[in-house]
Amino acid sequence: MKLYLAAASLIILVSCNSNGDKEIIDPGAKPKYMSMPAPANLGYAIVAEYPHDTSAYTQGLQVYNGKFYEGTGDFETSSLRIVDIKTGKVEKKHMMGTDKIFGEGINIFNGKLYQLTWESHLVYVYDVKNIDKPIKTFNWPYDGWGITNDGTSLIISDGTANLYFVDPETFKVKEIKSVNSNEGPQMYLNELEYINGFIYANVYQSEYIVKIDPSTGNIVGRIDLPGLKEKYFQSQIVPQRTDVLNGIAYDSSTKKIYITGKRWPKLFEIELK
Repeated sequence: MKLYLAAASLIILVSCNSNGDKEIIDPGAKPKYMSMPAPANLGYAIVAEYPHDTSAYTQGLQVYNGKFYEGTGDFETSSLRIVDIKTGKVEKKHMMGTDKIFGEGINIFNGKLYQLTWESHLVYVYDVKNIDKPIKTFNWPYDGWGITNDGTSLIISDGTANLYFVDPETFKVKEIKSVNSNEGPQMYLNELEYINGFIYANVYQSEYIVKIDPSTGNIVGRIDLPGLKEKYFQSQIVPQRTDVLNGIAYDSSTKKIYITGKRWPKLFEIELK
């Protein structure tokens, strides 16, 4: 995104309307996002801690039928898993990574599980009752990062400030929304979760989660989560391996929200205030 010039260096564009009259347009007007209110600071409390498999480079996390479905990344070791919430035990694992396939976000919608990949432009679709083998694949022109759904469309991020609203049957893009805060476009939107009409997104390499209004793309809230690794499992941090915050799951039946990170030994149940 190009930076807008300061007011002192305004450029005046001249255009003609249908009557031939000249109209002066001032592009130096403040960008729309500069008039947006800052996102609300959303407080939270950690109400429970659970074990998490440290081999899981978490890319996607969802609660379905009382279990975690987790998509993990990294070449060769990318996987799709079914995990017991309380024990962290991996009950089922489908290894799908290769030297060219890097697993990304997952989402379950209408009995199908969709799994993105990073740079290979493939989307794997599984019957949620059998994660051993995809039933179809789609080509996706962008990088795969995070994915969720709003009950009608799949919603996908690609590392930019864009969210793509996609038809789940054809994988055609229906709409694109740019995500912005009062500071400008929000890049690196990673794992996504749709909760009570809003999209919650990890921001890659950060220690915060943003809350997005899907009707506008505006960031309306932010959950700051600094220092979880140091506070809750300092002695279990493995340099160059224990990675960043990533993973949001919502259990609509219990109203519980869960978060974790890539190769973290813990997963947290949080309550928003």
